[in-house]
Amino acid sequence: MTVELPDILIREARRDDLQALVALFAADALGGHGDTTDAGAFPDYARAFAVIESSPEQTLYVAERGGEVVGTFQTMLTTSLTGRGSSAMIIEAVQTRADMRGQGIGALMIEFAIAEAKGRGARLLQLTSNAVRKDAQRFYERLGFKPSHLGFKMVLK
Repeated sequence: MTVELPDILIREARRDDLQALVALFAADALGGHGDTTDAGAFPDYARAFAVIESSPEQTLYVAERGGEVVGTFQTMLTTSLTGRGSSAMIIEAVQTRADMRGQGIGALMIEFAIAEAKGRGARLLQLTSNAVRKDAQRFYERLGFKPSHLGFKMVLK
C-alpha cells in the first residue's frame, strides 16, 4: 500500500533505500543499537532487509520527500490466543531524520500505521519507546497511545 500525503510519500522500502535507512539509524545517538555506516556491516543490514521483505507479517516503510528518505518505521502483525485469537500490530524502528523533525512526518507515519493496522483487522496497535526518549514518549501520547505496560529486554549478544 502506498499513500501520498502533501509533500510526503509513505511507501514500502526498497532495497535501494537501504543505505539511506542505515545512515538514518547510525545517526541516532540515543538508540544505542550499534548501527553504523561502515561498509563491513552492510551485509548484516542486507540480510535483515531480505528477511523483512520476505515476511507477509512484516513491512518496512519509508517516508520520502523530494526523492529522499526522511523517515522510516516497520510494522509486524502478530496473532495470539489472548483476546480471543486477535491480532496486534507492533510498530518498530520509528525514525525521522534529525533535520526533518517537528514537521509532522512522524505523525504521518504513525497515522499510516494506524490505518494499516485497522485495515489488517488488528485489535491493538502497540509500540515501545526507549526510556530516555522523553520527547518521543510525549509524541506518542499526543497521538493517542497510552503508557499501559512496562517493558523488559534481555540482550543476548
